[in-house]
Amino acid sequence: QVQLVESGGGLVQPGGSLRLSCAASGIFFSIYTMGWYRQAPEKQRELVATITRGNNTNYADSVKGRFTISRDNAKNTVYLQMNSLKPEDTAVYYCNAHLPTKNYWGQGTQVTVSS
Repeated sequence: QVQLVESGGGLVQPGGSLRLSCAASGIFFSIYTMGWYRQAPEKQRELVATITRGNNTNYADSVKGRFTISRDNAKNTVYLQMNSLKPEDTAVYYCNAHLPTKNYWGQGTQVTVSS
C-alpha cells in the first residue's frame, strides 16, 4: 500500500543538472520527514538530504550548495534539484519516508554523471 516512486534520473555531463521526483502514496505524506539517499556501486547507502514537515532541511556536506530538497504536500511529492553535478554524484538515488515505526523506500533511480 505504501509506495514511493522515484523518477528523473539519467545520464548527464559534469556540471549539468537533474531534478528528481518522488511520488508518495499510502501514507499521510504531509506529516513525515522525507529524504533522499544514494548508493554507489559497492558502497553503503548515504544520506543526501532531508526535509521535515515544516520544510526544515539538512544536507550532506558533499552536496551543500549544489542540491536542493523540497516538497509539495498537495502533490504528495518530494523533489531533489541537483545542480553542478560531479562524477562523484553517480549513484542510485532513493526516496525515503521516515515514519515513527519504520522507514519506507522507493525503488531508486539511477543518476550517472559522466567523467
